[in-house]
Amino acid sequence: MRKAMLPLSISATLFVICLLSSAAQAQATRTWVSGVGDDANPCSRTAPCKTFAGAISKTSAGGEIDALDPGGFGALTITKAITIDGGGGQVASVLVAGTNGITVAAGATDVVILRNLGINGLGPGSGSLDGIHYQSGAALHVENCHIFGFTDNGINVVTGAADISLFVNNTFLTNNDNGVQIAPPAGGNVRSMFVHVWAQGNSGFGFLLNSAAGLTGTIIDDSSAVMNGTGIGINGGKLWLGNSVIVRNNFGVAVTGGTALSYQTNMIDGNYSGDGTPLTGAPLN
Repeated sequence: MRKAMLPLSISATLFVICLLSSAAQAQATRTWVSGVGDDANPCSRTAPCKTFAGAISKTSAGGEIDALDPGGFGALTITKAITIDGGGGQVASVLVAGTNGITVAAGATDVVILRNLGINGLGPGSGSLDGIHYQSGAALHVENCHIFGFTDNGINVVTGAADISLFVNNTFLTNNDNGVQIAPPAGGNVRSMFVHVWAQGNSGFGFLLNSAAGLTGTIIDDSSAVMNGTGIGINGGKLWLGNSVIVRNNFGVAVTGGTALSYQTNMIDGNYSGDGTPLTGAPLN
C-alpha cells in the first residue's frame, strides 16, 4: 500500500510545483491595457486587459503597465513598485465617483511612477475623494498628468513614514477642493518638489502644506497658483518658492505656521483679498 501511495505523493508534489511555477510566470515585467481589452486576457500587447486593476495583478513588482489606446481604465490601489504610463498624445483616464482615483499604499522601499494620465473626479457633487491618495511608499513621481474634479484633493499626502518623497512635474491640478495637500501626521517627514505644476480654479488651496511634522519640506518652482480660494497655505513645515506666479486668487499666500521662503523671482500680486506676506527677513536672492 505504501509503495502505491509514493508515486501518488510525488505526482501531487509535482502538480503543486507546476501550479506555483505557472502563477509566477503569469506576472510579466510589462503589461498592456486597452479601451477594448478584457481583464480575462494575459495583458500582453496582443491580448491587453481592460483596467489598471486587472493588469496590476499580472505585472511583477518594479514592472510597467502601458496604455495601448484611449480608454477609461478604472480606479486602482497600488501596493508595490510600479510604473503606469498612459502614453503621450491620447486620453488614458481614471474616472471615479465616491472614492479615490488612485491610492498608493506601497511598501517602504517601493517607488511608484504615474505618467500621462487624466484623473477625473466628476466635479464637486460626485462625492469623489482624492485624485491620488498617497498613503505609503518610498517615493511617488507624478508626471504629465491632469487631476481634476475631486471633492477633496487632487493629490493628498497622508503617510506617517519618517522619510518619503513626492515629485510632481508638468501637471495640472484643477477644480478640486485643494489642488494638493501635504498632510503627514507628527513623525512623518515628506520631501516634495513641484516643477511646472499649475494649480487653477481649486475652491480651497492651490497648494496646502498642512504638516504636523516640522521636518517636512516643499519646493515649488516655475509653477502657478491662479484663481484658487488661496494660492498657497503653509500651516507647518518649510516652503521654498521660486520662479512662480501667485495671481488672481481670493488670497495669495497664507502663513499660519512653519516657514515660507519666497525668492525675488516670484510674481505675487493681484489677489483679491490680499497677497499675504510670504517674505521672511531680508528679501532672498
